[in-house]
Amino acid sequence: MKSSPKIVALGAGRMGRGIAQVFAYAGHEITIIDFKERKTGDSIKLLAEGKAEIKENLEFLASLKVLKSAEIPSIVKRIDGVSIENAEEILASADYIFEGVPELIHVKEDAIGRASALASDKTIIASTTSTMLVTQLMEFSSHPENFLNAHFLNPAYLIPLVEVSPSDTTDKSNLDKFLKLMEAIGKVPVICKASPGYIIPRFQSLIMSEAARMIEEGVASAEDIDLAVRTGFGIRYATMGPIEFIDWGGLDILHYANAYLSEKIDKRFKAPKIIEKMMKKGHLGMNHGKGFYDFENMDVEAYKRSKLSTFVRLLEHLDLLPKKG
Repeated sequence: MKSSPKIVALGAGRMGRGIAQVFAYAGHEITIIDFKERKTGDSIKLLAEGKAEIKENLEFLASLKVLKSAEIPSIVKRIDGVSIENAEEILASADYIFEGVPELIHVKEDAIGRASALASDKTIIASTTSTMLVTQLMEFSSHPENFLNAHFLNPAYLIPLVEVSPSDTTDKSNLDKFLKLMEAIGKVPVICKASPGYIIPRFQSLIMSEAARMIEEGVASAEDIDLAVRTGFGIRYATMGPIEFIDWGGLDILHYANAYLSEKIDKRFKAPKIIEKMMKKGHLGMNHGKGFYDFENMDVEAYKRSKLSTFVRLLEHLDLLPKKG
């Protein structure tokens, strides 16, 4: 019988605690290492606070009937916490190390450098940075072929998505192993190149800035903007991704809408060149057989029913279905 991989969360802060909860909940034992030099008593206190926070999170989930209260002690028991004094022994036997130290480049350099030196030449190390690029951080690792970035969205113990960013040096077999590990614990990994903002933070930055700009321009109140997103924008994109939605409506619709907005508001709304290139090829979206996705060999009606069924169930759950007369 294959033994469970040895998992280490490097750093006892929010990300380390979130990752520890994810793995413990999925049935894995995991060790949180407080990787900062501090008094032993202070380290013990910090680690205890981390376990207490995880226990509170689990109790909250139990209150929502996600799990049974009786399961909580066994989940928490799978999490061990050690100070930096015990790091050498733990890291030497680790199969996966998740680096979650503060978002300061010199702190990352120190942590990744020391961890990779103490780990074996087979250990996969994943930074969980939300801002820095894997192409920069890999340089601090003794084994860049084992290094990648895995951006968990907070709260890490709830949001399924993990944005996985390998470098050109990352070994393909290590990437495949990592993706399988993520899927095994219920995460949904997506791969993106080393690019500032990855996928979701890049979206978020634009959306939040545009929302603030609308308040600044007096377009709508904060309350109405948020209500519009919760009852329209958010629900729509919980059902399908933005690329699917482009194909659903048609690339020409996006092109003309953006042309109008770029003229009336700002050039930042102009559609990217790829839209015009695809339109010239006749790839206008779902109703034309091809857009960003290929619909030619797809049962389009079944696809539409599936998307709309999910949409209806979500509206029903949120009590937002149209009111009957």
